[in-house]
Amino acid sequence: MVVDCGPSATCSNSPTTNEAFVTVTVCPSNSTANCQTFDHIQVDTQSYGLRILADATDENGATLNTTNFPAETESTSGLPLAECAVFADGYSWGPVATADVQVSGESAVNVPMQIIGDTDPPFATVPSDCLDSGGGAEDTVATFGANGILGVGVFVQDCGSGCAPGGGVSVTYYYVCSSSSDTCSDSDVATTQQVSNPVAYFATDNNGVIIELPAISSAGAATVTGALVFGIDTESNNSLGSVTVFQADPEIGSITTEFDGQTLPDSILDTGSNAYFFQDNNITQCTGALDGFYCPTSTLSLSGTISSADGNPSGTSTTVDFSVADTENLNPNYTAFDDLAGPVSSGLSSGTDGIFDWGLSFFFGRNVYVAIQGMNTSAGDGPYYAF
Repeated sequence: MVVDCGPSATCSNSPTTNEAFVTVTVCPSNSTANCQTFDHIQVDTQSYGLRILADATDENGATLNTTNFPAETESTSGLPLAECAVFADGYSWGPVATADVQVSGESAVNVPMQIIGDTDPPFATVPSDCLDSGGGAEDTVATFGANGILGVGVFVQDCGSGCAPGGGVSVTYYYVCSSSSDTCSDSDVATTQQVSNPVAYFATDNNGVIIELPAISSAGAATVTGALVFGIDTESNNSLGSVTVFQADPEIGSITTEFDGQTLPDSILDTGSNAYFFQDNNITQCTGALDGFYCPTSTLSLSGTISSADGNPSGTSTTVDFSVADTENLNPNYTAFDDLAGPVSSGLSSGTDGIFDWGLSFFFGRNVYVAIQGMNTSAGDGPYYAF
């Protein structure tokens, strides 16, 4: 796993900051032919499943051959499936396909994934409720900032039973698309057809992951090399050891943070966010191109206390000290910072209350365990985080 300026499409024009990437190989289901390997797939502990950009280029300079990965079809209508994936800063549209997925020495078979930005019929017209979901389209490598995203959070599916028939989730995730009219309408989807965390599909080492990133200088770093380790207590290199376990909410995967006299029950540990995001009206916010980050007059030393999502009945909590730097003064030639922070955006929460997003800044200098819901470890079943 590496933190650097991103894929070539962004590195020369709009380099990424605080994004962790791995290399992923995808093959047509049940085949070892026509496989493609893509670097700079972002690692995200707050999403679930693999998504690759249709215009991503593989190690040989070829874009994703979408015809090798035909869209999944809805079981009743037989129509192809697509998804509107909504992130904090925008949405990504594209079909759901099935692929065999390889990451390092691990492999998973018949994994539903999303191909972002594939606009061949019947996916050419983005549904209006997806367009209205907030933010702009992130359907190219340049706008997405990565060749794809690997969601390795605490759940298997990206929506689960709520999007299955009778689930009752009000927000639309999935659509069935008609080839005759090039239109897509919202649909329930069985959990087995939803975009899914490939780790849960591994034959072994499938109960979670560990994010391992070294500590970095307060000045930042040009690049950082770490590791995405698969499994918890399954190999000699992934022992749980003497860490503190924080149970996650079984519905939304959140934990609790106490910060500045506030209890924030919707808090998250999120490699997919590039900074600490929390609300503190006493900290000066940046303006202009850096709008969305904090720019205090000098580096601040702050702390927050993390506990389980259920109110911490065991009394276990951990106080985390962290720094907030003036974003304007960070080295523009560096890509990794442990003191980058900003206010909570509307994309993270319906309001500014309830959430503390411990983004990638938090992960430097720690091994953070992410246990998948229903999977067993020596500390019990997931979902939980530990560090």
